[in-house]
Amino acid sequence: MARPPPPARGRRDRPPRRSHRPSPSRGTCPSDGRCRPRQSPPLTPSLLSRAPGGGLCCGQCWKRQPEADSPVPPIYGGIAATSTPAVRRRKGCRRLIARLAGVRTREAPSLRTTAPKVLKAPRSGCLETGNAKLDAAPGKENMSSPAEQEGGDEKPAEGTQADHSNAEERKTSLPKESPAGGEEEEDAEQAESDTESIDLEEQDTKVPPKEEKSLEKEEKKISETFFYSYEDICSRPFVTEDSGIPINLLTLKYSFGYDCIRSVNLMVLDSQSLLYVAGNQVVILNLKTKSQSYLRSSSGGGIGFIVAHPTKQYFAVGEKGEKPNLIIYDYPSLRPYRILRGGTNKGYVFGDFNHTGTLLASIGSSPDYMLTIWDWKQEKIVLRSKAFSQDVYRVTFSPDNEEQLTTSGVGHIRFWKMAHTFTGLKLQGALGRFGKTAVTDIIGYVELPDGKVISGAEWGNLLLWEGGLIKVELCRAEHKPCHNGPVSQIVLDEGELVTVGKDGYIRVWNFEAIDAADTVDETGLLEVEPMNELRVGKNVSLSFISKIHDRGDPFWYAQDANGKIWRLDLTFSNMTHDPECLCTFHSGRIEAMSVSPVTYLLATTALDRSVRIYDFVKNSQEREIKFKQGGTALTWAPDVVNPIGSLIAVGFEDGVVRIIEVYDPKGLPALAGRPKIGNVDINLKQAFKPHTSAVTALAYERNGDILATGSKDKTVFFFAVEDEYKPIGFIHVPGPVQALQWSPPSHVESMLLILCENGYALQVPAPLPEKEDTASTYHLKSLPIQYFHFYSIKSRIKLEEEIARRERQKQEKEKAKLELIRQLQEMGKQMEEEPEEEEEEEPLPSIYIPEEPSPILCGFYSAPGKFWLSLGGYDSGFLYHCAFSSNEHQEDPENRQDEPFEVIPIEDTDDNPIHQIYFCTSRQLMFCGMQNGALRVYPLQDKDLSVNTLKAYWSFSVHDNDYGHIRGICCSYDDRFLITCGGDGNIFTFNILSPEDVHEELKAKIPPPRKGLEKEKAAEDIEDPNACNIEEVKQRREYERIMKEAEEKKSKKREELIELRQEFLFLLQKNQELPKHMQLQREQYEMDRRVFEELNRQTAQRIQLVEKELAWEHEKHLIGQQKLQNWFRDSLEFDTVVVHAIQSNHQISTYRLVAISEKLYKDEERPSWRKTVLKRAWKKEEKKEIIKDRKPRIVKEEADELKSKVRKPTTIFIERKREQIKKIVEKSDKEKAKIMKRKEEWKKLYESKPSDDYEDPRNVQAIKEVQENTGCYKLKTATDYRVPQDKYMNTEKKTMQLASLEMLIYRKKVTMNKQIMSLRDLKVSSIEEIKRLLQELKSVQAALDLSECLPLPPIPQLHPDEVPEKRFEYDRDILLKFKEEQAAKAKLPEQSEESPSSGAFRRSFKSSFKETGSLQQTASSHTIRRPSSEVIEQQKILVIEKAEQTEMELEILKREKIKNLYLQETLINKINALVTNFDAELRFLRHKKLQLDVQMKYADLSYITWFQEMLILKNAEKNENLLQSNVNTLQSEQEAMQSKLNSCLAQMEDKKSEIVKLQECEKALYASFQASLGENNQFAHFLTKVLKKKVNCLKKKVETDEKDESEEESDEESSLESEEEVSGSEDEIFDISVCPENCDKALFQNTIQLREKRLDIREALMREKKVAAKLRKEYNVLFEKAKSIESSLNNAEKELDIFQWRKQQKLNDLYVVVPLKLHQVEYFFNGEIPRDCSQAVVFTNQSLGYLQKRIVDLHQENIKQKEIYKEAQKQYKQLVQDKKEMEITIKRLEEKCRQLMMLKFGREVDFEAVQARSVNVRLEELELQIIEKEYEHSLEIKECAGRVLDLEQKLMMLTKENTMKTRQLSQFCLEKQQLENKLDSLKDNPGVEFQGPRSADMKEKARMESQLKRLAHDEAILREEIKLLSRKDGHLIKQLSLLNRNSRFLQPSSPQNSEAPDETFPVLKP
Repeated sequence: MARPPPPARGRRDRPPRRSHRPSPSRGTCPSDGRCRPRQSPPLTPSLLSRAPGGGLCCGQCWKRQPEADSPVPPIYGGIAATSTPAVRRRKGCRRLIARLAGVRTREAPSLRTTAPKVLKAPRSGCLETGNAKLDAAPGKENMSSPAEQEGGDEKPAEGTQADHSNAEERKTSLPKESPAGGEEEEDAEQAESDTESIDLEEQDTKVPPKEEKSLEKEEKKISETFFYSYEDICSRPFVTEDSGIPINLLTLKYSFGYDCIRSVNLMVLDSQSLLYVAGNQVVILNLKTKSQSYLRSSSGGGIGFIVAHPTKQYFAVGEKGEKPNLIIYDYPSLRPYRILRGGTNKGYVFGDFNHTGTLLASIGSSPDYMLTIWDWKQEKIVLRSKAFSQDVYRVTFSPDNEEQLTTSGVGHIRFWKMAHTFTGLKLQGALGRFGKTAVTDIIGYVELPDGKVISGAEWGNLLLWEGGLIKVELCRAEHKPCHNGPVSQIVLDEGELVTVGKDGYIRVWNFEAIDAADTVDETGLLEVEPMNELRVGKNVSLSFISKIHDRGDPFWYAQDANGKIWRLDLTFSNMTHDPECLCTFHSGRIEAMSVSPVTYLLATTALDRSVRIYDFVKNSQEREIKFKQGGTALTWAPDVVNPIGSLIAVGFEDGVVRIIEVYDPKGLPALAGRPKIGNVDINLKQAFKPHTSAVTALAYERNGDILATGSKDKTVFFFAVEDEYKPIGFIHVPGPVQALQWSPPSHVESMLLILCENGYALQVPAPLPEKEDTASTYHLKSLPIQYFHFYSIKSRIKLEEEIARRERQKQEKEKAKLELIRQLQEMGKQMEEEPEEEEEEEPLPSIYIPEEPSPILCGFYSAPGKFWLSLGGYDSGFLYHCAFSSNEHQEDPENRQDEPFEVIPIEDTDDNPIHQIYFCTSRQLMFCGMQNGALRVYPLQDKDLSVNTLKAYWSFSVHDNDYGHIRGICCSYDDRFLITCGGDGNIFTFNILSPEDVHEELKAKIPPPRKGLEKEKAAEDIEDPNACNIEEVKQRREYERIMKEAEEKKSKKREELIELRQEFLFLLQKNQELPKHMQLQREQYEMDRRVFEELNRQTAQRIQLVEKELAWEHEKHLIGQQKLQNWFRDSLEFDTVVVHAIQSNHQISTYRLVAISEKLYKDEERPSWRKTVLKRAWKKEEKKEIIKDRKPRIVKEEADELKSKVRKPTTIFIERKREQIKKIVEKSDKEKAKIMKRKEEWKKLYESKPSDDYEDPRNVQAIKEVQENTGCYKLKTATDYRVPQDKYMNTEKKTMQLASLEMLIYRKKVTMNKQIMSLRDLKVSSIEEIKRLLQELKSVQAALDLSECLPLPPIPQLHPDEVPEKRFEYDRDILLKFKEEQAAKAKLPEQSEESPSSGAFRRSFKSSFKETGSLQQTASSHTIRRPSSEVIEQQKILVIEKAEQTEMELEILKREKIKNLYLQETLINKINALVTNFDAELRFLRHKKLQLDVQMKYADLSYITWFQEMLILKNAEKNENLLQSNVNTLQSEQEAMQSKLNSCLAQMEDKKSEIVKLQECEKALYASFQASLGENNQFAHFLTKVLKKKVNCLKKKVETDEKDESEEESDEESSLESEEEVSGSEDEIFDISVCPENCDKALFQNTIQLREKRLDIREALMREKKVAAKLRKEYNVLFEKAKSIESSLNNAEKELDIFQWRKQQKLNDLYVVVPLKLHQVEYFFNGEIPRDCSQAVVFTNQSLGYLQKRIVDLHQENIKQKEIYKEAQKQYKQLVQDKKEMEITIKRLEEKCRQLMMLKFGREVDFEAVQARSVNVRLEELELQIIEKEYEHSLEIKECAGRVLDLEQKLMMLTKENTMKTRQLSQFCLEKQQLENKLDSLKDNPGVEFQGPRSADMKEKARMESQLKRLAHDEAILREEIKLLSRKDGHLIKQLSLLNRNSRFLQPSSPQNSEAPDETFPVLKP
């Protein structure tokens, strides 16, 4: 056996470019063009059946046929195959098959068929295994096929490339058939024309025995001992040819990462090794030694999955890339055992071996999602099909049935079967239907032994699938999910069901309970509890577990999505081990990394909130520290900052930067000598927050003095690097920061390059801390910034390249032309000049600028002010050399469009941009991290980059090609090692050059701890992600400082105000001590009224603002109150109102009623108890409304009166006219109505005329009722009782019964409630009346002595439950009081010291409040004392009067006393009568309510019984409806069948009539023929034969028709037919087609025509008979159907009757409560009521009496009916006689009417039309409208004139008022002058006013007396007005106006006029 070939030198990871590829036309596979020409096996039926799935292939490889249900047609070598019967010959078939296989036959006709010769397949050709052939993997021309090997294990191939030059020679040795001459060409043309439509499965080609033997020799199996060479298949680094770069420039040293985000990335083959995927490697980790070994992918495109064989002897690795391989490795030798090719296009996702390990199933990724079943040992595809149209996560074989598979993925699960069909083995998939359950992504599932499947859901529950449907959804108790998150895996292990959840729990369930689970309710949920559960740990998210036995004990290894691998013990016993964490890694992508500047330590961080330290020489993770937020940036402080290399700066996603220090804990004195101390420890030194978003970049200045931090919040912050980092300031940048880089030491100035994601680059100098002013803010506004806004030039570069390419093409054409001319000239020939056709060039591509700028990925300085950039998006593929503008005045950055001045194209980076660029220390190597996870190394000869320096490179795929873009590259401090980290979570370390050159042993030196580190306090960390950043803290402190200064100023002002207030209070006190006439009034304190107005305005604004602020809350509470009221109160129609008796304890209450539904009660009025209010309340409201609306009402009535008086004649005329028209129209309408009514009466009269056989419907109905009801008194419990159809009861009828009963109960209760409410109103009115009578009684008793006064009866009171609506009445005072009570309850007693100012203010406020209170009290005391003093005076007067009484007066007093005593007794009796009457009414109503309560109880019992009946009817409704629908259906079918029978009978009658007509026509034709012959015609016999000759057009179907002919056919017809038969037998002797000699030709032609007519008639007759026969058959069939339908209907009706009887029996089984009194019981046994009353019947006395009476009534009715019959006979005779007389009278009157019309009109006239004549209403209405418009216009003119007059009156009044004001002003001026004169005189003579009686007092007294008189007069006027208003006669308005007029005349003069001019006022002098 030959060994596989060695790999080609310089092979690349990506698919290699092929300089030449054989085309399909030269004998290659048309599918991919890589197959070599080889022998095509003859296609026999046996070979076709052996092909997998019945599929066929092109010449070299069998291609799987698509599924039967696939929409794509079967493809054979790229040609669609369909069946055509045209190509069935063996020769053409072989030629066509050879053509399909890419084999051409010779054209020589002399070549004959030779024996088939088997060619040996070349190394890069197809692999032939058994009946199937598989293509070689794409791009793998150097792999050998195991079919070419014959024994031995591992051998190299014989060559490295195929020899394409011998292709034609190989073709000549293929078996062919060469037909001779034109036959060959014909076959070839036939084959070529049918290549696209041939069906190879229909060929009947037979293979000779020799060919079969050669085929068996060719179909050899792969040896079990065959292995591939790993060195030949693994991918290697790509090196540019002739570059001199060593292939081993970098060698993989160790992998620190773990792609834990993959769903399944853990494989266990034994207890000591773990396998997982890391980028392009499969890592084999030894758990004991922690050493690693690696398997590289063969394509360099990544690895999709790994899966272990059931025997653990093999494992499969599914790769990614173009046409990826699926490689089976042997374990533990790790040798490639099998390579499976062609399973998918882009990558494998998942795979699984079957239980026996013979088959392998794989799933492809997008775009094909191909499910492939492999016979993996023979590298053969068994079956394949598209799994789904979206992502598929898993595929597994059923462990108990290997022909069943399951796939699951995004929103689906699919169940597959390998089914054997007539075309071969097929894959049939059925999608699982979720039904009512929400669609979910399914990750974990397991197949059960009985074919069911259990899967997980996203919400954590389990779904049990059976038959493609969800049988039940499983959850825990109380509907808790089985897991709090998705179920990632389900395992069936040793009869137990184990579920693995993302919540970190592993739960074990009872398999038998789950397997037998079923739904119990409509929710579809079933509650099940787990038997055991294990929580692996905190913050654990399990993805996958795998079982292994270690020393006989089962253990599980678990993959944690949070970056851990666990070892678990799931035995759940007393000896169970705790979960053990074996390894820990970063979870998710690595955000940043950095290496120590002095040793071999590596620091990394990620979004998993951890920072990790690695020793990459020792290959170990040394330390890990966790924080509250994820890390996003990291850098190790350079040696200039920290010479020992212990400081690391880490940026986090919340904007915090932490400085941590790494040290050796053994160096601490406190820990020295302790065992088990780690090598590395981490300490938080400082934490500060410069940003609000994630920190994306950190950079130390080259001298180590400044640390710069960049963030996504578009800021860059600078810190001074000291022992403690101090902020310098920050600047704003145009976009999120991508990277920061300080200028190298070679540059003069220290500048910072800032790269933003949105295409901006900035340059700023290092800020100087001493020059920056950070007193109020850290914003560095004075720092100069240079901007560069990248402008895309890629499209311009492409355009220039296209122009250059076209120019080169033109030049090459010109050179070729000149060379041809030169060659022709040398040969002595001249080239004929032909006109060249100018080719139309394609238009050049336009310039394209992307709308969104391409993101900047990385960059670095090249020179001062110059830098290189790598961009993503559209502008990828180049390195751009850019420079900052030297202009000092930078324009707006957003408007800039800066272009690079140099561009270097980078090979293969158009879709794969450079993400990271890193230079080694010597800058001889440039490392580039690519987007596809590849690592490139460019050797640099010069320090400057150029096109030539970047041509040669070394490339190696390291990380995952889909999501593993490299995020960090760095070298060790001595450039010996290279480290990369990627988005796939992997960290790889490499040796730079070969590690064999390193002889000394390397070791990482851990930095020692600082002195005094153990004594330092722990640094304060920032744990709150929402904490303020440095600038916000600065601004807050500045704000607090400003506010503090403002508060100090306010406190000073407050102190000043307090002093002024105290001074003011002191002045107030002094003012109070002065005499009253010298005191200043309160109004005189106001210095400026505008101040108080402004304060009031501000207060109003604040109140309005507060109302606006509280508007939402107010509305919220209002809506809440409304909702509560709607829910709890509005649903009530009546609440419980209890009315109490006054003198007894009797009471009565209303029924509490809920509002009835609208369906039951729509049109009735619903009186509500809430609407019934106290009479007193509504009387008061009515009085208020009367008082308010009295004046407007009076004015309105006056206006109406005036309007009625001032009506014009025009309106009267219009109204009269309208009345006339209306009367005329009404009269005509009445006449028309009379005529119509008369017609209707005549019509009804004629219609009511009974027929001769008329019977009275009342009699018919009475007879029917008697027949139905007579003598049917069967008990409903009897077995022969049948429910009458009219008494059928269903749910609808019973519901209506219940509704009517409910409505009746409701109405009864409403009526009673109304009466109780009216009783309450009576009580309220009685109380009001009692109060009024008590008032009168008190006034009467006031005139009596105390001894004569009887005790006052008590006033009845309303109880709270009598007015429940009062509970919901409130006002503002009640709400405020409630609020105060709530506040007092909630408020705790707190004692707080008050400030002196506020205390003084409160004391002053209290004192002022006391003063105002005392004033109010004195005022009230005055008001109280005044009436008491008046009473005393009256008593004194009475005493005086008593002393002076006369006898007459004494007599009068005696009479008054008797009268008062009588009134007293009468009033008391009235009060007692009111109370007694109310109590009597209440007791009477209470008695009625008790009776109603009994009725309601009876109604409730009936309701319960009916409701139970309704439940029974509801349960039986479904079956009853089915039976009833069956009966209805059969009835409708019977009606339809009857209609069909009737129509069929009608058609049969029609056909019979048609047949008779045709027979008559035939007889008539024979008669006419006999008539045309005449008598003794010698040719009569001949012509008769001609007439009866049968022609071919008449088909012989007479025999079949004769059986269906009716029996009514005549004997003549049969005789004619017999004659025809006889004549037909003699046709052979005579030629009747030619007219014989001497025969009349006209007669012969007439006979021919008659024959044609006869034949037509016979044909029509036959058709009609056929139709008639069919109709008869159809009728018979329909008749039979009708019979069956009738029997079915009878059966259905019987079933319905039986069902009704059973339903009635169920109703009879109900217990009905019938309350009976003792006197109602008449069922006795031996004088006693028996205990067993089951034989008793409950029957009403009324019904029993009715039955007894009915016997007598029926006897009387019989006698009465006989008498009625006799009377009817007499009446009939009389009616007949009357009818005759009436007819005579009618004729006489008609004749008289006609004669009168002729006398009067001369003709007959239609009197109805004359009576119905009317006027033209429309014309009259238009005339009236014109008059109305004219009248309205005149009114408007008058109204305008009146308005003008009113305005003139107002103007005159205003003028008068102005004149009066002017006079008053002059009077005031005069008084002022007088007062000034008096004041001057008082100054001259001081003290005169205090001598003698004061004139001012006298004037004041006179003024007060006049005012008193005026008030008394006003009081008298008001009393008169009240009396007038209380009257109801019509003189109210006139007297009121007269009173007003008198009051106006009698009004006293104003105080101003009454005052004397010499009045003096006291003046307070200062």
